[in-house]
Order: sequence, then structure tokens, then C-alpha cells
Amino acid sequence: MAGADMTPEQLRAELVRSQQQVADMAAAQEEFLRAVSHDLRAPLRHVTSYGTLVREVLGDLPPEVVQGAQVQEALGFLATMDQSARRMGLMIDGLQALVRASRAPLRLQPVPLTDASAQARATLAPAEAGRAVEWRVGTDLPTLWADPTLLQDLLVQLLGNALKFTRSVAHPCITVSADAAPAGQGTFTVQDNGVGFDPARAGSLFGVFQRMHRETEFEGVGTGLALCRAIAQRHGAQISATAVLGGGCTVRVQWPVNPAVAADES
Repeated sequence: MAGADMTPEQLRAELVRSQQQVADMAAAQEEFLRAVSHDLRAPLRHVTSYGTLVREVLGDLPPEVVQGAQVQEALGFLATMDQSARRMGLMIDGLQALVRASRAPLRLQPVPLTDASAQARATLAPAEAGRAVEWRVGTDLPTLWADPTLLQDLLVQLLGNALKFTRSVAHPCITVSADAAPAGQGTFTVQDNGVGFDPARAGSLFGVFQRMHRETEFEGVGTGLALCRAIAQRHGAQISATAVLGGGCTVRVQWPVNPAVAADES
């Protein structure tokens, strides 16, 4: 039936049906992520355990054999296997964090962004140690209607990325500031002067396991911004990013500041 021919009651019923379909698809995706992340743990433990056992067996061989080309080649294979297993473990950790962010009950309350940002910076202090990072934190940051734990996770990811991608900059500068927003919303940005990324790839930035840089340049498995998007969506918030390759990145977050807006979305 065409939309123009539907009565208001039929339109409302169709809207409810569509919303339920979206909710069912989201629930199925969450269950899939939960099952995959859980079921991969056991074989991963086996891989790492057997690698350790093989290394011990090789270590018991006579020194002249251990120094031989074949054993050294085998040890090199084991090192590659260990590295891959650690990476897979981090990927599973990322999936589990996504599942927790999607399923955890929301405990919404007013959270001053100034305080939450300071707490996130304290958490990230080890990553900043020994560096002269200039922080510019606005004095007019909004108070958001949020789950404090999930908002903290989001800020740690955003500020952590800003720290990571400014490591090669001589004078790193990270700015957290308020921005203009519609009524009932609070908007803030996290801006850095780091390496940035190719703007043509911005569309995939918030996908799972999406990386903008080679692993040899920057650590990570590409789940941090996917986690940020999941947390934002739980709160009825919107998150986006712009960047210039070699010229820094700006992440913009538009977030509800009152319970009515958040309740409509969560």
C-alpha cells in the first residue's frame, strides 16, 4: 500500500513495525557479536598454549641444534603466531566491549563534561607521560544526560586517539570545546593537530576493525571508534569526524542534555 493511501493509524502501525524490525536486527547483531567473541576465546587459548609448549620443547634441544637454521626458522614462525594471537585477543576484547556497550543498562544522570574530561585525562596519564602536550579545554562545556561509565569510555577513546595520533608532532595540541547545538542538545568537539587521515575514507571510520593507518605506524585493531558510535547511539547522540591528511582530526559529538531527548532515543 502506498504511503499516500494509508490512514494515520496505518502509518503509525507501519512505523511501529519498522522500528521493531530495526530493533530485532540490532539484537541479532549483538547476539552474534557476543557468541563470536565468546566462542573464539577457547581456540585462541589453545593456540597460545601450544605455542608455549613447542617453544619449551625446542628449548630442551642441544644448543647446537637450537642455533640451527631450521629451529631458528621455527622459532620465527612461533613469534609470528604469538603476535597474531595477541592481535586476535585484542580484536575479541574490542568485540566484547561493543557488546557490553550495547547491552548494559543505561543509568542516565547529568554529567558535567568538564569533570568527565578531566577523569578521562587522568586515566590516560600513562600515555601522556614524558610528552609536552598542550591541552585546551573549554570553560563552557555542557552538562550531558548520560550514563557516566559509558560516557567515560567514549571520552577515553576519543582523547586516547588524539594522544596517539599526535605522537609524531613536535608540538601536540588537543582541544576539547563546546559547539553550537540545537535546543535540548549539547555539542562538543575533540580536535588535534596530529597525522589526520584521508577524508575520502571518512565513511568507514566508525566501522568495526577499520583502521586509517598501518599497524606498523600506530597500534590498535580498529574497534575504538566503533565503540564510540555504539555508545553515542545508545544515548540518542550523533558522532562524526573530519580530518586533513597530515593536518589533524576533529571529532564532533552532538549529545542530549535533558532526559526527554535521551528517553526518546534509548
